[in-house]
Amino acid sequence: MAMTTNGISSKLIPSFLRCLNSSSPSFTTPRFRFAQRTTINTATTTIFAPPAQPEQSTIDNSNDDCVYNFEDTKRLFSSVKTGKLIRSAANLSMASVEPVVDLGMWVMGSRLMQMGLLREAVLGGIKHTVYEHFVAGSDAGEAGRTVKKLWESGLRGMLDYGLEHAVDNESCDKNAQQFIKTVESTQSLPPSSVSFVVVKITAICPISLLKRVSDLLRWEYKHKNSSSFVLPWKLKTLPIFVECSPFYHTLTKPSPLTMAEELDLELAQQRLTTICNKAIESNVPVVIDAEDTSIQPGIDYFTYSAAIMYNKGQKPLISGTIQAYLKDAGQRLFQTKKAADKLELPIGFKLVRGAYMSSERKLANSLGVESPIHNSINETHRCFNDCASFMVDELSNGPGGLILATHNLESGKLAARKAGGLGIGRESDKLEFASLYGMADAMSFGLRNSGFKVSKYLPFGPVDKIMPYLLRRAEENKGLLSSSYLDRHLMMKELKRRVKACVGQVPMVGRKRERPMV
Repeated sequence: MAMTTNGISSKLIPSFLRCLNSSSPSFTTPRFRFAQRTTINTATTTIFAPPAQPEQSTIDNSNDDCVYNFEDTKRLFSSVKTGKLIRSAANLSMASVEPVVDLGMWVMGSRLMQMGLLREAVLGGIKHTVYEHFVAGSDAGEAGRTVKKLWESGLRGMLDYGLEHAVDNESCDKNAQQFIKTVESTQSLPPSSVSFVVVKITAICPISLLKRVSDLLRWEYKHKNSSSFVLPWKLKTLPIFVECSPFYHTLTKPSPLTMAEELDLELAQQRLTTICNKAIESNVPVVIDAEDTSIQPGIDYFTYSAAIMYNKGQKPLISGTIQAYLKDAGQRLFQTKKAADKLELPIGFKLVRGAYMSSERKLANSLGVESPIHNSINETHRCFNDCASFMVDELSNGPGGLILATHNLESGKLAARKAGGLGIGRESDKLEFASLYGMADAMSFGLRNSGFKVSKYLPFGPVDKIMPYLLRRAEENKGLLSSSYLDRHLMMKELKRRVKACVGQVPMVGRKRERPMV
């Protein structure tokens, strides 16, 4: 685990150079075609409530590669230096082996990390492998340099300081200052090179208070016809629930917030207000991350109440997050968007699939209730694609914004084709494709080459403080990492092309020049 950079070079990189000499698999192999195969089940009913159902896509899928153009790896990776390409291929190959990921997670969570020398060795090894591949840097300065490199390659950055859940006001205040510093750091970077600054409500509001607020909001919705249940602290907001939302977290009537809790809630709202004011000053929008369903209502409350205060004109300052693996995602997106339209409010959404599938299903199963997660991956894919289609349609003739955060080739292709057909491209501020830093690079470069705005999600922070993030991402994306075949294949194909091109340019030393025939 504790490998140095030299160790990597001596063990991993030679293996990749050996692979360069082997023949690369064709794009027509069954394995690649399986990865490209559509997973949308158009026979099932739409996720959106009538009467305004998003129309199903009628895109011609006869040419899978017309959006990305993966065949031309020279153009695809034209902005990536060979050393970076080798390191990326090495790290992705290592991360694609699930036992390696499992071992790393076990070591990080074990008592071995309490042993000084071993801890330093492990963190050192991580810093020169997965940390450098998936993390933008240890501070705003290093993250800024990563943003500049992305900007030079035609991509943008979404800055995310790696903060975890806060437990008290003191930690919330410190975290808020870190978010403010992150926003301020964008002023020294090329204009528009930072697409969004990511904010976590769990970092500026104590997690216990978020649970209390979520319980009260759930109970209020369930008893919306009762005038006896009032939330005096509640600000104007947008729809947070629909009838099929999960309510099993709140089985009994919660007690009202105490005066101390109301004061803490006000402090949390002030922190978000300060961050938003700084974002206006720095001319950079904010996107608020999603969490699990136990506290997501409270997060949506913060997000939508801030959106009502700050979103003006055509472009939203505040965007929320919709997790498409939830059964109620489509209806919530639909109702929130329509409610915002009535207020003439530009609303923005980051659309993701979701990150808490195991814990959500485990909790629902323990309570003997239906899981809030779709029953199959195909249903999640369909929900994501339908939500994307709905929002692209809405944005084609109205205000708002959409961040399509996906590593799924089919979802990216469907959205790109539809957006391109509606005239939404690089010149538009309404649509941004996004993926995690260090992942789905071929997809990012392909969309960039097709004329779309593309961002990489850039977590940053000290190695020891960013580890909870890395562990969570490793657990959430084990399947994705193990299926990173396309990126690895294309990187190896481009490396092989570069080696051949380099060899072809080497002069023939020691060879006698033949005298011309006369």
